[in-house]
Amino acid sequence: MKSIRFIIGLFVLMLPVLAMAQGNERDHIRRGNKLYNDSLFVKAEVEYRKALEANPKSAVAMYNLGNSLLMQQKAKEAMEQYEAASKIEKNKTKLAKIYHNAGVILQAGKQYAQCIEAYKNSLRNNPTDHETRYNLALAQKMLKDQQNNQNQDQQKDQNGENDKQDKDKQDKEDQNKQQEQNKQKQEQQNQNSQKQDKNQMSKENAEQLLNAVMQDEKNVQDKVKKKLQMRGKKYDKDW
Repeated sequence: MKSIRFIIGLFVLMLPVLAMAQGNERDHIRRGNKLYNDSLFVKAEVEYRKALEANPKSAVAMYNLGNSLLMQQKAKEAMEQYEAASKIEKNKTKLAKIYHNAGVILQAGKQYAQCIEAYKNSLRNNPTDHETRYNLALAQKMLKDQQNNQNQDQQKDQNGENDKQDKDKQDKEDQNKQQEQNKQKQEQQNQNSQKQDKNQMSKENAEQLLNAVMQDEKNVQDKVKKKLQMRGKKYDKDW
């Protein structure tokens, strides 16, 4: 019985503390909203973070914190807050705003497929939001343009690759043709050189043969002359 009273007493003590935390959360959010409206986004961020310290599951504090971060160009951190808030918030109107702002960040980052899904989630929770519907149509057009540009770039890359392959092929053919021409030229030069060497050798052989013939003729003449001289001497003796 004593232990039951202790538990009851514990719950009684916790209630004022919980009420104080909720009060602090609302106060910080209220101050944060005033600072946000005055364009003091850094100070507003501080208040919203204090609200989350008081109540870590406050979807309102997460959403407002995301807005203040977005105004400071901290898109990635803002998206984290929107994603966290979307998992907690149950109110459809608030959910629509969360998804709408998430879509704006994705659209700015040219993540059109995810952006379109975020806008669709926003419209599922609030089908009458014309601004979201307009953003959705714009994102769908931008996605289509992006895909067309990618296809054109791929086609250009493919054409460029084909042109490069054709050029490489032509260069290789030209190189082979040049090598063949060089080979034929070298062979012609070798043939001319061999022919010239052969002609040179034939000329030298002819000269050698001519010299040999002339030498033989001289030898014959010398022999004839010698015989005539011998005969003359003989006749002189007999005479």
